[in-house]
Amino acid sequence: MIAGILKERNGETRVSLVPETVKQLQQMSVTVWVEQGAGADAFYNDDAYMQAGALIKTSSEILSQADIIFTMHPPSRAEVDQIPAGKIFIGILQPLYRPEEVSYWASRNITTFSLDSIPRTTRAQVMDVLSSQANIAGYKAVLLAAYTYSRYFPMFMTAAGSIAPAKVLILGAGVAGLQAIATARRLGAVVEVFDTRQAVKEEVMSLGARFVEVEGAADASAAGGYAVEQSEDYKAKQQQRISESIAKADIVITTAQIPGKPAPVLVTQPMLDQMRDGSVIVDLAASTGGNTAATKNNETVRYRGVTIIGNSNLPATMPGDASKLYAKNVFNFLKLILTKEGSLHLDFADDIVSGACITHNGEIVNKRIGAGIRELAKS
Repeated sequence: MIAGILKERNGETRVSLVPETVKQLQQMSVTVWVEQGAGADAFYNDDAYMQAGALIKTSSEILSQADIIFTMHPPSRAEVDQIPAGKIFIGILQPLYRPEEVSYWASRNITTFSLDSIPRTTRAQVMDVLSSQANIAGYKAVLLAAYTYSRYFPMFMTAAGSIAPAKVLILGAGVAGLQAIATARRLGAVVEVFDTRQAVKEEVMSLGARFVEVEGAADASAAGGYAVEQSEDYKAKQQQRISESIAKADIVITTAQIPGKPAPVLVTQPMLDQMRDGSVIVDLAASTGGNTAATKNNETVRYRGVTIIGNSNLPATMPGDASKLYAKNVFNFLKLILTKEGSLHLDFADDIVSGACITHNGEIVNKRIGAGIRELAKS
C-alpha cells in the first residue's frame, strides 16, 4: 500500500500529513511518498519526512502510482486524469459546491473521501477536520481583528485617562465562534454572541459572554454545527436584534454557513451604515458569499470607515499546528479503512466511512451529496 502526499497549490500553506503521522503509517506497513516541498510552507521539510521513513517523489509519480492520494483541496482535472481507475483520493473536497467535479471523479472511477462530509457525531470527533480547523479560524479571527483595530481590547486606567474595553459581537457559536469568544475574553473585551441554537447558550455564558436571544428559531440540532434556513418572520426579528447589537460593537466576527448554499447575510447594508468608524468585521464565511453585504472573498475592504476582512482560510495562516491537527484527523480516519497490516478495507456499513465516501465504482454513492447535487441542478 502506497500513500502519496501532494504539495498544495494556490497559496495553501498546510500539508495533509506531517512526519509524525508518516511514522505511524510506517508502523502499519504503509509506504509513504511525499512530493518535494509538500510540507515546506508548514515548516516540515523534506529531511524530516525522510527521517520519518517517507520517500520524496514527483507529483506525477504520486498521482500515477500511489494507492491513496492526499491533498487538502480538490484535485485539478489535469491531476485527476493522471490517477488510475480504482485509486483513492482523500481531502476536504466540498462536493456540494463542485457538482460537475464530483460527476467527473465518478466517471474516472476514482474513490473519493471528503473529510468535510464525515458525520459530526461523538465517535467521529477525532476525525472532524471542520472542527480542528475552525478552532484555529476563531482564534486567528480575533487576533487579526485586534491587530487591525485602532484601539485597545482591554480596559485600561492610566494617568493619562481611562480606556473602555472593546465591544465584540460574535455571530455564530459553533467551534469557531466559541474559540473566538474565549480569545476575545482573554484579551479583555466585552463579548456578545448571537446564535440561532438555544442549546449553545450555556457554553457561551460559561465563557463569560452575553447571549443575545431571539425566539422562534428553526431547529438546527441536526445540522452538524451549521446554520439552517429560517422563516421570514424569524429573519426579521433576528435582523432587529443584530442591528441593535452591531450599532454598539467595535469588532464583529461572523461565522455562519449553510452547507451547499450561499452564506446567510446577517449584516445588511443599513447595519453597516450605523457602525462606528474604525470598527472591524472579520467574515469567516467569505468563501461562500459572506455574512455581510459588503464582504469580498480574500479581500480587505473599507466601507464608510468600517474595515471588512473576508478570509475563510485563516487556518492556513497558522500552518504548523493546523497541519498537525488535520494530519491527526486524517490518520484517525485511515484507521477505519485500513487494516493493522496496511491493507485496504472499505466497510460501508460504518456510518463514518459511508458518510465520507462521495464516489466509488464509477458512481456517486453518497445519498446526501447526490440529493444535494440534484437539488442544486434544479435551481
